[in-house]
Amino acid sequence: MSILLDGESRIVVQGITGREGAFHARQMIAYGTKVVAGVTPGKGGQEFEGLPVFNTVGMAVSEKRADVSCIFVPPPFAADAIMEAASAGIKLIVCITEGIPVLDMVRVMAFLKGLDTVLIGPNCPGIISPGKAKVGIMPGNIHREGGTGVISRSGTLTYEVVDQLTRAGLGQSTCIGIGGDPIVGSSFIDLLTRFKEDPQTKGVILIGEIGGTAEEEAAEYIKADFPKPVIAFIAGQSAPPGRRMGHAGAIISGGQGKAQNKIDALKKAGIAVQLNLGTIGKAALEVMK
Repeated sequence: MSILLDGESRIVVQGITGREGAFHARQMIAYGTKVVAGVTPGKGGQEFEGLPVFNTVGMAVSEKRADVSCIFVPPPFAADAIMEAASAGIKLIVCITEGIPVLDMVRVMAFLKGLDTVLIGPNCPGIISPGKAKVGIMPGNIHREGGTGVISRSGTLTYEVVDQLTRAGLGQSTCIGIGGDPIVGSSFIDLLTRFKEDPQTKGVILIGEIGGTAEEEAAEYIKADFPKPVIAFIAGQSAPPGRRMGHAGAIISGGQGKAQNKIDALKKAGIAVQLNLGTIGKAALEVMK
């Protein structure tokens, strides 16, 4: 099985008539994902690749039974798009948008509290369950179905690791990019909890980066309550303090967020940490075969 997403998931694309939304909606459809509708306010009644475009997510839910949303909405409007999807009853929201103001995400997280909605992102590549469905921008051709879960703060590093796994003969159960912003909807621990209960997933690759304490918290959880093998990599090992590296959340500040601190915490928890990104496929083959 897969976590969060499967072949029966029914996806609505918010922002489907924009350049990015249109391109990646076509890629999702080509992969076999059940994209059932699009949403662009003011363009309701139009069609996109034979699919209806609605003015609201609520209409997509009531008329096409959409249960997953993929958001390609410009940053000033993305927070409202997330909350609209949640209000309409969408259970899984994947927000690709980069550059959403932090205070907007504070408002979003307060709004989602208590709702039965999972948010992946923002500023993320999305989620894919190989052979079933993909929601986001990841290249589907490098993925293969199998038993390795992948959770990452970095999109491009996810692709590199997945390519290594596939070349090593290790398929993936579900791959998730959680996003590189300071505030994201789902943490490493949120998703590790789901992988723990997934019988298809035999082990997990965790790709972290400098900034914040998410990796240290994940290390504590893994040591205490995660029985499956984990391999980790931390990006930004040579990053200087005070300088943002790539993602808005990738910055060392206040003495926290250093790569070595994260590596030490992961190793202390008994997790196999790879210092060289290029060795992950080989290490996974030895641990998860």
